[in-house]
Amino acid sequence: MKLLRNLIIALVLFSASNLFAYSVNTVGNIAVSDSINLMAEFSLFYEAHRNNQFDEWTMEKGWNVINTDPTQFVKYKLFTRMEEVIVALHDDENATDEMKTAFADTILALYAKAIQYDPDKESYYMVKKAYFLENWFSVEPQVVIDAYLAAFEKDWSLDELYKDRLGQFYVNNDMKMQAIDWYDKLATDEPDNARWPARLEGIVDSPEELLSIFDRSWKNDINNVEKAWKVGSQAVRLKDYVKAKEAFEYLTNNNPDVINYWKQVATVYDKLGETDNSISAYKTLIQLEPDNRDNYVNIALVYKKISQLSIARSYLNKASKADPGWDFPIYIEASLYEQAARECMDGKLEFIDKVVFGLAIETYGSARAKGGSYASTCAERMASLKPTAPTQEDYFFRKVSNGDQVKIEGKCYDWIGRSITARF
Repeated sequence: MKLLRNLIIALVLFSASNLFAYSVNTVGNIAVSDSINLMAEFSLFYEAHRNNQFDEWTMEKGWNVINTDPTQFVKYKLFTRMEEVIVALHDDENATDEMKTAFADTILALYAKAIQYDPDKESYYMVKKAYFLENWFSVEPQVVIDAYLAAFEKDWSLDELYKDRLGQFYVNNDMKMQAIDWYDKLATDEPDNARWPARLEGIVDSPEELLSIFDRSWKNDINNVEKAWKVGSQAVRLKDYVKAKEAFEYLTNNNPDVINYWKQVATVYDKLGETDNSISAYKTLIQLEPDNRDNYVNIALVYKKISQLSIARSYLNKASKADPGWDFPIYIEASLYEQAARECMDGKLEFIDKVVFGLAIETYGSARAKGGSYASTCAERMASLKPTAPTQEDYFFRKVSNGDQVKIEGKCYDWIGRSITARF
């Protein structure tokens, strides 16, 4: 009686606080007397739930609301509160098998109502339905699988716990290839999530076996681009760039407009030292994505690697035009001057070499001024190169005054075409 009295008091306070808005005569299509009863039922349910009174009386109050008109109570988490009550009743140590079966059927009925009245959370109710079909029911595996897949099709951003549950369900039901396909899809869609490659490796005896499985499957269905992609992706994970090259060349040859295939094959060519092929692939990417800053930087890095520094700089300039606020192209440009000085000085640091190092310092400073992610790295490089820059004495003997422009020319520096400002 004390609890009931407290609940009635709570109901009065609930009404007085104007938590729910009602008209004088009607609430929606419900008469005043019915709406008051409906509010009373929800208030009793709400207060009982708040006090962790998870019993059949609470469930009955919740169902009275749900089966009448739950519309105005959805925003107060009616369905998820009811879900908690049903789960608690099902998992109670005193629940008989017959009772558990009834509660299991009840939660499916709850989700049907929830999807009807709370469509914004439809994917949540769908995936929870799949979860309970898996754990509370003895149904054919395909029923569970279809329920999970329907939820993920509705909303791929659902918690990864449920994605993992489907993968483990495949494993536990001896559906090895389905499990491999599922976790490979997850690993491809979420490359930064370490869980998925680990799950893949746990299914097979070794990562190499997984690649072999993918490869055999592809060779038996050679025109299947999804299988070719799996081979390429797994090969890259294993740093088997020869196998990756085979897969990605197939993909680019047969799907020449797919940007992601070209990105992968360009990287693979670079890893294999096939510079000409890598450059060609990046040029294709530039044609496909002329406004993508990354393509210009990536091809510049390939040219930098083979010391074609002038061409590298030209692509870095294009990257800066694509994104004027980006510090990375300027940072790489500075490293070109540093590289040029080290390659040209032949073990002896001459004045012109110092000037080029000075240009590297100035350019690192320009990159740092952008305030981007490479600012601290630029500062470190500037401090490191300071001993190689021209000194006041260097300028004095060459009759260079403070603020004068010193042109870079001679040796192997003619491509630079820049000057630095003498500062001392």
